[in-house]
Amino acid sequence: MPRRIPRTAPDRLRTPGRFPGFLKTASVCVLMAGLLTPFSPAAAVGVSDAVTAAEVTAANDHCGNQCSDILPPGQNGNATLAQILLNQAFGTQPAHAQDQLGPYANLAKGHSTLTNATINTFFNDASFGVPADQVASTVKPAGRGDVTIVRDKKTGVPHITGTTRYGTEFGAGYAAAEDRLWLMDVFRHVGRGQLTSFAGGAASNQGLEQQFWRNAPYTEADLQAQIDNAVAANGARGRQALADANAYLDGINAYIDASDSGRYFPGEYVLTGHKDSITNAGTIAHFKITDLVALGSVIGALFGSGGGGEVNNALSLLAAQEKYGVEQGTEVWESFRERNDPEAVMTLHDGRSFPYAVRPENPQGLALPDPGSVVEEPLVYDRTGSAATSTAATTSTTAATTALGSARRGMSNALVVSGDHTASGHPVAVFGPQTGYFAPQLLLLQEIQGPGISARGASFAGLSMYVELGRGQDYAWSATTSGQDIIDTYAVELCQDDHHYLYRGTCTAMEKVEQKNAWKPTTADGTAAGSYTMRVWRTKYGPVAYRATVGGKKVAYTTLRSSFLHEADSIIGFQMLNDPDHVKGPESFQSAVRHINYTFNWFYADSEHTAYYNSGDNPVRASGVDAEFPAWAQPAYEWKNWNPATNTADYTPASAHPNSIDQDYYISWNNKQAKDYTTAPWGNGSVHRGNLLETRVKKLVQAGGVTRASLVKAMADAALADLRAEDVLPDLLKVINSSPVTDATAAAAVGRLQAWLTAGGKRTETTAGSKTYAHADAIRIMDAWWPLLVKAQFEPGLGAGLYTAFKANLPVDETPSAAHGPTGAHAGSAFQYGWWSYVDKDIRAVLGESVQGPLARKFCGGGSLGACRDILISTLKEAAGRTAAQVYPGDAVCAAGNQWCADSIVQRTLGGIKHPGISWQNRPTYQQVVEFTSHR
Repeated sequence: MPRRIPRTAPDRLRTPGRFPGFLKTASVCVLMAGLLTPFSPAAAVGVSDAVTAAEVTAANDHCGNQCSDILPPGQNGNATLAQILLNQAFGTQPAHAQDQLGPYANLAKGHSTLTNATINTFFNDASFGVPADQVASTVKPAGRGDVTIVRDKKTGVPHITGTTRYGTEFGAGYAAAEDRLWLMDVFRHVGRGQLTSFAGGAASNQGLEQQFWRNAPYTEADLQAQIDNAVAANGARGRQALADANAYLDGINAYIDASDSGRYFPGEYVLTGHKDSITNAGTIAHFKITDLVALGSVIGALFGSGGGGEVNNALSLLAAQEKYGVEQGTEVWESFRERNDPEAVMTLHDGRSFPYAVRPENPQGLALPDPGSVVEEPLVYDRTGSAATSTAATTSTTAATTALGSARRGMSNALVVSGDHTASGHPVAVFGPQTGYFAPQLLLLQEIQGPGISARGASFAGLSMYVELGRGQDYAWSATTSGQDIIDTYAVELCQDDHHYLYRGTCTAMEKVEQKNAWKPTTADGTAAGSYTMRVWRTKYGPVAYRATVGGKKVAYTTLRSSFLHEADSIIGFQMLNDPDHVKGPESFQSAVRHINYTFNWFYADSEHTAYYNSGDNPVRASGVDAEFPAWAQPAYEWKNWNPATNTADYTPASAHPNSIDQDYYISWNNKQAKDYTTAPWGNGSVHRGNLLETRVKKLVQAGGVTRASLVKAMADAALADLRAEDVLPDLLKVINSSPVTDATAAAAVGRLQAWLTAGGKRTETTAGSKTYAHADAIRIMDAWWPLLVKAQFEPGLGAGLYTAFKANLPVDETPSAAHGPTGAHAGSAFQYGWWSYVDKDIRAVLGESVQGPLARKFCGGGSLGACRDILISTLKEAAGRTAAQVYPGDAVCAAGNQWCADSIVQRTLGGIKHPGISWQNRPTYQQVVEFTSHR
C-alpha cells in the first residue's frame, strides 16, 4: 500500500501566511530539509484486512445508503513543513485538505435542481464502512493487533475498527493526532491561557488566551478535580470514560512519538521554534488527561454556556428608567428585552409551557449599580517588551472580543420532519452545528466501531474519543446552541480592601489565580519579545468581572456558571450516544443527552421516531430572584442548595426542560425553544432567522411527501436569504408606498428593492462562480440603509444614551459582511442578532396592524405614518447614494467595493495551510442528511 501523507492545524493564530516575506529567506534550505523527511508512517497492512473490517462494520448499518454528511474544508488538518511551504508559495494543497470545500460551496447554486440521487454530489456518503474498491490505506497503529484504521479514497476519513475497547480508543486518539495534532496542541494551550508562550505573542494569540482564560481560570488541580469528580459521580460509566480517555491519550502520544522519530510531524512545530528542521532537535509534549479538560473548557465556553450579561442589562435598565422614569422605563426595557414574546418562532409549537427564568412579580435581592460606577475588572498586568507598547493593550483587548468570533455565540440549525409527512414514511433530518470556518476545521470526521461503540460523525479535535454529533447504527443526532441562562451575576460586598469580600457574614480573601506568559519572535510570528501576567480574582461566587458601587457600597460583580468546574461531566452523555446498547429509541436518546450540561438543543431521528431535548444544568434560583440582573451575594438569593466547594446546586428536573417526541416537525436556528422558556440572548421576537426555516418547513409539511432532497433545498434556500428582505422589507415598502414616491432617487431605490424582493430577496451569484450578486445594487442599498433607518427610527425617541445602551445588549445589524457584528467578517453565519423584530413591530404598529407583544410605545416618526415615511425615504436616499466602496470598505482579504468578497466565507487559518474563499451561505459547517430505512 502507498504511504499516507500526514496533515495539520486554530482562529487568528499567527501563521506563516501572515509573513510571505519569510519565504524569500527561509524557503530554500527549509524546503529542502522538509522534502528530505519522510511523509508518513509505514504501518500499512493488506487490502484483504480492510475489506473484512468494512464488511463487518457495514452489517450494522440501517441507513440504506441514505445517510450523508459534509465538513469543509477537508479531513486533513496536518501538514509537514514542506507541504506548508508549498502551499504558501504555490497554493498546493495536501491530500484531503480541501476536497470537501468544493462540494460544500457548490450547493449554493446547485440546490435548486437537487434530487435524492444527486445529494452525494454535495455531501459525502456517511454509510458505515468502506467499500473494497474505495480503500485508500489500512493502518495498524503502533503495530497493534486490536485496532485497524481504514481511510477512504474520496475524503480520507478514518474508519476505526477495534476488537477491544482499549484498542478502539487508542485508534481514535491516533487518528485524531494524524488529522489535527497541531490544532489540538494549540487549543490545550488556549484552555490553559498559555497560547502566546506556545505560538507567539501576536495580538490575535493574546486575544484568544485572554478571552477563554478569563471565563475558565483553572489551575492544574482544578482540571484534575473535574476528572476525579466526574469519575466518582458516574459509577461504571465514569470508570469506563476514564479508561477510554487514557487509551485515547495513549493513541495520541503514540502518533506524536512516531511522527517525531519519522519526521512527519506538523510543520508548524518548526515554524514556531519547537522543532529544528535540520537536526530534529526539540520536543512535542505528550498529552495528559488534564489537557482534555482544558480543551473541553474552550469548547464549552464557545458553544454551550448560555447566560451572563446581567451587568449590561442593568445598565440599559437604568438608562431606560433615567429617560422615562422607573415605571415607564421598566416597561420600555421589558418590551425590548422580549423575554417571552408571543410572536417568536419556537421549536416546540404544541402549546406546552416550560417556565424558566421568568420575570418575578416582586423581584428580590436586586443589586443594580450606582450610575457611572461600573468598571470592568482588568485581566492583564505587568506588561513588558512588545506587550507594553502604547497600542498593545488596546490591540489585545480588541482581539479578545473578536477571537474565534464566528463560533463565539454558538450557532447551528436543524430541520427534522416526522415520517407522517415524508414520502417514504420514515423521518428525514437535515441538521448540524455552525462552528465557524477554520483551516483546519475545529471538528473532524471519523467512524468508530468497537465494543460498546458504533458511530460515525463529527467530534471536536482532541475530544474525539466519542462521536459528538453524528449517527449510530439506526439513529442520528445533532445539536444547536440553546442559550438558556445558566450564568448569574452576584454582587459581593467588599470588606477590608478590594480583595476581600463578605461571604455569609465573614470577611473572606479572594483567591488570586495567575498565568504568566512570555514570548519571543519566531519564523511564524515575528512579534517582538514580550510578556504579561493574566490575573483573575476568584470568589466562591465565581471570578470577578466588574467593580462598582451599589447604594454607595463597594462591590465586585462575579459570574457564577453552573458548568464552572464541571466541563468534564458531559463526557458521560456522549459516551451513551455512541453506545448502541443504550440508545434504542427516542426515550433512551433523551436520557443520554440529559447527562450533558452544556446548553444545547438536541435532535434525534431514526426510521420511526423523532425527538427533541434541551440540555443544560439549569439552576433552581431563589424565589424572587430575577435572572436578568445582578443579585446580592447573600444566602437568601443563592441557588437552591448551592454548595460553593463543588459548585453544585439543585437543577430543574428533566421534565421542566423543553422536550418532545414525534412532533410533526422541528426547526431550530438558535431561536426560542418553547413557550415561557426564557433564553439569555436578546432578539427572540417576531423576526428571527428561525423564521426562515419555519416558513419553508411548515410549507413542506403541509404539502406532504417530504424527501431528503426537498428538505435540503429548504435549508439551502434559507441559507441564501436576507432576513431583513424576506421578513421586514415588505412592511417598510408598505409605509413608503402609502403615498406616491415622487423623488427620483428614492423611486429608483424602491424599484430596485422591490425587484429584489420579488426575486426572493436572496444574496446569490448571478451564475455559479461569477463572484457577482444578482440584484447587487438592491443588496448594497439594503446593507447601507438598515443601520441608517434603525438609528433614525429609534434614537430620537429613546435618546442617545438609551439607544446606545440597547445596542450594547443587541447589535443593530449582522449582515454577512458585518465585521462589526458579533460574528466578525467572512464567518458565514449571519442574521442571528439584530433589531429586526424592533423595526418590524414598530413599523406594523405605525401602519395600524395588529401586533402581539408590541413595543411600549411607537417610535418611527413618533407614531405618525407620514413622519415615519419621511424618515424611511430620507434614509433610503442617503443609503442609495453610498458607493460600494463606502458600504464594503475592504479588509485584508477584499478590495474596497467588492461586495461578493465582503460576504464571502474564508477558512480562518489556525495553522500553515490556506484555502480560497467561497460564496456566502448561512448554513451549518458540519451537516448531516439522514433517513433511516430500518430499525434494530
